Amino acid sequence: MIHKLIILLTGVIILSCNQVENSSQKLVEEPLSEPIFPKGQKIESDHFIGEVWLEMFIRDDTTLYTTMGNVTFEPGARTNWHSHPGGQILMVTEGLGWYQERGKSKRKIRKGEVVTCQPNIQHWHGASDQSMTHMAMSINTQNGGAVWGEPVTDEEYMGDR
Repeated sequence: MIHKLIILLTGVIILSCNQVENSSQKLVEEPLSEPIFPKGQKIESDHFIGEVWLEMFIRDDTTLYTTMGNVTFEPGARTNWHSHPGGQILMVTEGLGWYQERGKSKRKIRKGEVVTCQPNIQHWHGASDQSMTHMAMSINTQNGGAVWGEPVTDEEYMGDR
């Protein structure tokens, strides 16, 4: 099951990356299409602001040391500041969102983009004024799980637009 999911995701990444290369001149984002993966359950956690949904595919894998889930952020929703001791990979599958590392300007992330979050670097990610879905993979989980920090303020979220 895990191997089939990884093969499927690899294909999605390759196809999505080609779409980004071919659509880099677009100024308007495409409307949301039918989701690739289930939306999952609404997250009830102090680590998120706004409405966020999660469908976990891999939990606490002790062979590959990976967790993986599909995360959907409604417009304006976002994570708190956090880091991952083993790093994290985000693969945007729908919509338009934001990603920011502590001390750097935030940047737009779009359908087809892959973001590599280095180990122990504080960051946040979430939706823009439209929803955004990404596949989130925490890697090297033998080093520990997410280390959560304070909420991203409205000023931080709205800044650098």
